[in-house]
Amino acid sequence: MTRLRGLAWDHRRCWGPLDASVGPYCAGNPGLEIEWDRRSLYEFGEGALGPVLGIYDLVVFDHPFIGDIAQDELMVPFDAHLSAEQIRFFEQDSVGSSWRSYEKNGRQWALPIDAACQVASYRPDLLERYGPVPRSHDEVLELGRQARKDGKWLGFPSVPTDAMCMLLTLGHPQEDGEQFMAREAVEQAVAQLRQLAALSHPDSSKWNPIRCYDHMIAHDDVVYVPFAFGYVNYAAKTDEPYLRFADVPTPRSAGALLGGAGIGVSAQSKHKQAAIDYALFLCSPDYQRGDYVRAGGQPGSLAAWKDAEVNDFSEDFFSSTLQTIASSYLRPTHPGFIAFFRECAPHAAAAIAGDMSAAELADRVNRLYRDTRQGQPQRSVA
Repeated sequence: MTRLRGLAWDHRRCWGPLDASVGPYCAGNPGLEIEWDRRSLYEFGEGALGPVLGIYDLVVFDHPFIGDIAQDELMVPFDAHLSAEQIRFFEQDSVGSSWRSYEKNGRQWALPIDAACQVASYRPDLLERYGPVPRSHDEVLELGRQARKDGKWLGFPSVPTDAMCMLLTLGHPQEDGEQFMAREAVEQAVAQLRQLAALSHPDSSKWNPIRCYDHMIAHDDVVYVPFAFGYVNYAAKTDEPYLRFADVPTPRSAGALLGGAGIGVSAQSKHKQAAIDYALFLCSPDYQRGDYVRAGGQPGSLAAWKDAEVNDFSEDFFSSTLQTIASSYLRPTHPGFIAFFRECAPHAAAAIAGDMSAAELADRVNRLYRDTRQGQPQRSVA
């Protein structure tokens, strides 16, 4: 008997299609058992990865870990187990830069099982009285001002992690530039984010996207959210109220920060080939546009994002946000980026709240980024 253990993150978008796959896949592969555990969204994006790889055969994780994975060869490179034809197929079936986000040092360290980026969202029943979905920052501000007259708000998920993600979306980072983010770009981004925060629900600073969407479903006081990672689950609801999703209110070529998730096989796994075969099944177009979506998943396959039945099932979640994710920004994936992000996130939140100047934020971000690129240990900047 071969037993595979996998680690997911704790939301139906992740564990739903994984749990749903176990019965059918094991039925077709006698002698195989599969078990999935879950960890928090924070651990998925910013927690330690190394310790779990000694316990689990498969791990679903955030792509900025790739630099550390490649440096220490923590996972099995998939390219050694794929034909040239399979690699070309995955490249062509990638949503935006999802496939490329798991490549480092010429090796493919994971498969893009889930694709996401920051998108806009709204309650259609509330927005209808104010006009069409905003397409620019100025239109968002006007919507916010009109909503406030009625005692309603914008939504602005801005816990430190999401505050930093919004800064990366609007701050025009230059990975190999003299500065990671120019002071002028940071000042403009922070100014825009402060304008949004002033028109947003008072609890926004305590919200991540999931908490924001849960509030929007349970209450009638948040009309529209300009930037938050999309979750198809809130669009696929069959009972009201439900959410609709749209491209972010930035120029069409700008996109937003790329998210999503990859699935990798631990280099310490005793059942590497079985784990690889299972990961390939989970990421296959047939599963991705079928049971994967029906079980609550948000596929990494472009074919699924363009599939008419998938869009019908999700009320056009995928087609309505494809432009944004197609031009989304891929974060750096060098070793140490996770530590850099974790260090910067509280400062980004403080700047948006007005507790730090944008110029000081730019200086800290650029200093920490230089330290990371030079291989220096991360330090707390007082």
